[in-house]
Amino acid sequence: MSGDGARRVAGAEREEFVGFFPQVVRDLTGDGLGHPEVGDAVTRLKEVLEYNAPGGKYNRGLTVLAAFRELAGPQQQDPESLRCALAVGWCIELFQAFFLVADDIMDQSLTRRGQLCWYKKEGIGLDAINDAFLLESSVYRMLKKYCGERPYYLHLLELFLQTAYQTELGQMLDLITAPVTQVDLNRFSEQRYKAIVKYKTAFYSFYLPVAAAMYMTGIDSKEEHDNAKAILLEMGEFFQIQDDYLDCFGDPALTGKVGTDIQDNKCSWLVVECLRRVTPDQRQILEENYGRKEPEKVAKVKELYETLGMKAAFQEYEEKSYQRLQELIKKHANRLPKEIFLGLAQKIYKRQK
Repeated sequence: MSGDGARRVAGAEREEFVGFFPQVVRDLTGDGLGHPEVGDAVTRLKEVLEYNAPGGKYNRGLTVLAAFRELAGPQQQDPESLRCALAVGWCIELFQAFFLVADDIMDQSLTRRGQLCWYKKEGIGLDAINDAFLLESSVYRMLKKYCGERPYYLHLLELFLQTAYQTELGQMLDLITAPVTQVDLNRFSEQRYKAIVKYKTAFYSFYLPVAAAMYMTGIDSKEEHDNAKAILLEMGEFFQIQDDYLDCFGDPALTGKVGTDIQDNKCSWLVVECLRRVTPDQRQILEENYGRKEPEKVAKVKELYETLGMKAAFQEYEEKSYQRLQELIKKHANRLPKEIFLGLAQKIYKRQK
């Protein structure tokens, strides 16, 4: 398919996916709106859904759809099965919204997807914690509604529960490695960084959507899932390192958020790489300025990153990582269509947001 043809198909899939969201809202709120006891709470849930679920890039949800279409035989591509794939894609977007609402509170972030973080909106505050719980329970309500009678339902349920646990472990590693109130650069190592990325990002952003499509099309052998995981966890690491780079050097007009990794004392790829390169004097600059809120201290850290050539280091990493991904795809995608993995890799390679 030509580049233009592929773009048209991708655009149509995105339109179809986004167009399904009003149905998701109806499924999750239709019975409760106007209910004499819980009507007010369900009205709030509708507001939570409409503010926090749309507006992202939809990569995770669209991956479910693309992988399902790639893996499913013609007999599995009936309208009802495609609706299930759309619903499972939205389950992952709701899952993402649940994590982001909570993460923004923990990180005290200001903006997300080009708008105020949910907890920052007037009248919301820490009530957003319960809103995050509602987003999480919405995932399982959708799974039951659309997949409850399907043979793969239990596989999907266990996949989402296991992925939630892995992501929460990753978030905990992130929080204890970089407490906002206590800067200790000795905690930052490549090994710890890779563990945070694998658990906090790679499982739910990359393995989960493809694994869900695999289960939905009857691919449930451990060997096949291990092969997919080997490629997708590597892709997740690549994606997070890009994210760390964009947090510091990206354009907020494109990324939709103001980066705060330096102020938040995050164990980011940039600071880990920086620590491998610094002289004792430069390390002192980092010790005195990293994890501080003052703009002039943040500027000093960014200046140090520039001095140490972190932009060039990232570009070099990006090229090498992309090559390694191609090798992993050749090695592990024997019985799975390579297009699933190549399509995902091309989506994220050289991205600006």
